[in-house]
Amino acid sequence: MHVEPKARAAGARIDRDAEMRLAEAIGLTAAIGLKVVASKIVPLVHPTPATLIGSGKVDEIAGDARAFEPEVIIVNAQLSPVQQRNLEKAWSTKVLDRTALILEIFGERARTREGRLQVEFAHLTYQRSRLVRSWTHLERQRGGFGFLGGPGETQIETDRRLIGERLAKIRRELEGVKRTRGIQRQARRRVPFPVIALVGYTNAGKSTLFNKLTASDVMAKDLLFATLDPTMRGLKLPKGTKAILSDTVGFIADLPVELVAAFRATLEEVLEADIIVHVRDASHAESSAQKVDVLKVLHELGIEAGVDRPFVEVLNKIDLLAPDVRSGLLLANGRPDGPIAASAVTGDGLDKLLTRFEEELTGANIRFRLMLPHADGEGLAWVYRHAQVLKRSDKAKGVELTLAINPQDVDRFSSRFSTNVLTKSAG
Repeated sequence: MHVEPKARAAGARIDRDAEMRLAEAIGLTAAIGLKVVASKIVPLVHPTPATLIGSGKVDEIAGDARAFEPEVIIVNAQLSPVQQRNLEKAWSTKVLDRTALILEIFGERARTREGRLQVEFAHLTYQRSRLVRSWTHLERQRGGFGFLGGPGETQIETDRRLIGERLAKIRRELEGVKRTRGIQRQARRRVPFPVIALVGYTNAGKSTLFNKLTASDVMAKDLLFATLDPTMRGLKLPKGTKAILSDTVGFIADLPVELVAAFRATLEEVLEADIIVHVRDASHAESSAQKVDVLKVLHELGIEAGVDRPFVEVLNKIDLLAPDVRSGLLLANGRPDGPIAASAVTGDGLDKLLTRFEEELTGANIRFRLMLPHADGEGLAWVYRHAQVLKRSDKAKGVELTLAINPQDVDRFSSRFSTNVLTKSAG
């Protein structure tokens, strides 16, 4: 069963928003294979400290629970430990709030060791906030982190000391993961392929777009949080520029703060990216509201859209729009700095998107031609670390390189190499 608390306000828009939130919550439930037998939107004028919703609605839902006998009732809001305990007592069944539901999905989806550590860290942080109470692990074959219960469980009594010890251990392991990822990033900088990171609301089509651009087979389904662990692939742009494309976990409204902190290591690829690409579902009724949610999460990560690096907005899924709307969006693709309308399914607009990537990566750069002796391996390695190598020709007298250099790095190159080997290129 689903319960959707919604603040009461005048006008139909609030009701429509509540319906959309309820639909999203049902989608989250489907993501872990649960079937919704009943759902209800509960107007909320003032939150009740003991139960969040009023006693009349609590009793009404208790009647529904007796009729449907659900395994779990999900309240699409954040419950305090006291509220959760009181509702479980009133409804005689397990109660999950929005945070627990999202953590359960992440616990079931994480595949890499890093992902599992991050989800466990988030789960334990949440569990510690539930005071000292018992919790259960789901049976091994199902995955997840035990909010839902199940057959063959082992009851584990967890207190603050044990949780704290485990959190400290996971934190140390995640620091090791962070160091490893830093080493990997340093290795990539030696062959300076810029990183383009896809971000967006969950189910916006990031993975489908990623697969289309890189000819990969990352899991891409019409399912919330289909992608959890980050994936990176090489990408060749129209004029030969090489880059790395990164697919990341989807964002969502009211993302649990535990997850924002725990997934910071995963999202470091976004923090380090040369271009951030915000993929939006243009066909979704609340696309604008989802955009606000994504920008909010980026802000929490210390990223301000378009301030310190290029920020490209992609209006995806235009194949689901009316033909006249789709045509109008595609015609507007030529506007500088405007959003790029595209369909990861049909391929419409992807040529414009790749061209934008290349323009953003190379547009401000200054081209130089550099001739190095074959024996100057140190100089060659330095160049690869500090410039974009557009072309390399191995000739009898040395290695000739065509470089794209950031304007702020030109003086550094001029001091590193003499003027007779570093000359400005016409293009």
